[in-house]
Amino acid sequence: MRRATWPTTGLLLAGVLAGCASTQESSGQPVAESRWSAPTNVAERAALAGLDMGPMGMAEHYHPHLIVMIDGEAVPIPPNIGVDPVSGAMSAVHTHEADGLIHIEASTVGERFTLGQLFTQWGVTLTPTQIGEISAVAGESVEVTSNGGSVEGDPNDLRLEPDQRIVVRLRSIAGS
Repeated sequence: MRRATWPTTGLLLAGVLAGCASTQESSGQPVAESRWSAPTNVAERAALAGLDMGPMGMAEHYHPHLIVMIDGEAVPIPPNIGVDPVSGAMSAVHTHEADGLIHIEASTVGERFTLGQLFTQWGVTLTPTQIGEISAVAGESVEVTSNGGSVEGDPNDLRLEPDQRIVVRLRSIAGS
């Protein structure tokens, strides 16, 4: 039996590592990067959202799911919104992965958390007529749904709840 030589092993390892660093999913489709990354001034953004930074709260823990769509394209929600990468401290409303899962890990049962608190920490504007820097123009609107039902008024006021599915969409009325 012939043993692999170091150059052969090195080439094999390089190929495996290159595959791990790829920006493509196994389907061959590029992995989308978020239009807006998580900010680095985490404590400042949390304070603006009315949230404290600290260890993970244990009194209440649940996970709403957020999908943001602009012009029919999903915008990934970045990991570590509301998480300080240096200290590990986090706000009660935060993300860990780029999967749209919002983690609510509160120190007190029954605290009220809103979609606006997540967007404020993210540094992304959310109004009835705007997502990020993209404003609704004639013939367009920002649509927010929670568990399939339309959300009227200011989307920032939407209360986050266990197992909730939230979709925030900017689409053309003419195209619907």
